[in-house]
Amino acid sequence: MRLRLGTRRSPLALAQSTLVARKLEGLHSDLEVELVPIITRGDTTPGSLAALGGKGLFTEELEKRLLQGSIDLAVHSLKDLPVMLPSGLLIGAYPERADPRDVLVSERADSTEGLAPGARVLTGSLRRRAQLLAQRPDLQVEDIRGNVDTRLQKWRESGADGLILAAAGLARLGLGAPDVPAHPLPPEVMVPSPGQGTLAIEVANGSKAHELSGLLNHPPTARASEAERRVVESFGGDCALPLGAWGRCDGEAATMSLTVFLAAVDSERWVSATVSATGPSDTADLAVYELRQQGAHDLLKRHGP
Repeated sequence: MRLRLGTRRSPLALAQSTLVARKLEGLHSDLEVELVPIITRGDTTPGSLAALGGKGLFTEELEKRLLQGSIDLAVHSLKDLPVMLPSGLLIGAYPERADPRDVLVSERADSTEGLAPGARVLTGSLRRRAQLLAQRPDLQVEDIRGNVDTRLQKWRESGADGLILAAAGLARLGLGAPDVPAHPLPPEVMVPSPGQGTLAIEVANGSKAHELSGLLNHPPTARASEAERRVVESFGGDCALPLGAWGRCDGEAATMSLTVFLAAVDSERWVSATVSATGPSDTADLAVYELRQQGAHDLLKRHGP
């Protein structure tokens, strides 16, 4: 039996898709998974993703192929996958989450607090920018785009004091000390992007790939992902909104915790909360309620036209 797995062409996407392919083949002895690299608009379009259409730039070509039947499944970084999926498609499995934290790549400091006054920090994320400036309004935060290797090269060439990246991306590419001076940032301090560190296997509803991929689903990861994505849906968030959400479960226990962060795009005002409740929906709804009580509606009005 053969499945065609659609993936972006970036080194990280290929590494993640290869990981999923090998796990699927390990679970099904008669299965062969073929990688089908696909170029997306997000890979070829320069400029800010927030201004150009958001997360869908990285997924729409893959989803078209799924609907057409030219691929059987697609692997995404969950944080790049819009909450609303095309009719007929769904997430067949959430494999166990990798490290959800952000890291500060720097040879001059091992934490955001340790950066010198007025230090230059590079990031392409509105969420990271907002949290950096909430902690350190003196920092000079500059935009950067490109895959992980490109960002690392730009950081080295720029002379900037630091670069913020996802820990999971570096780990999946086999990048770390001593070549990359990466310092993990506590998720309570730098709240991760919803879905950060988590992969999503997207399939057609009721397909053979839907059935086969289900064995890779990790229930605690799935519950955390559902809570985080419910927060995104509640605020209409995408990469155009400085929103963080970090859910975690205690094994198979029903109770879970969720930390959320929301800022105005100008980063001058922000709200945050940590809540615990039973189940993804209740936990997410409680977190959204807490943010709204703190004035999230005013921040969203600032975000609008």
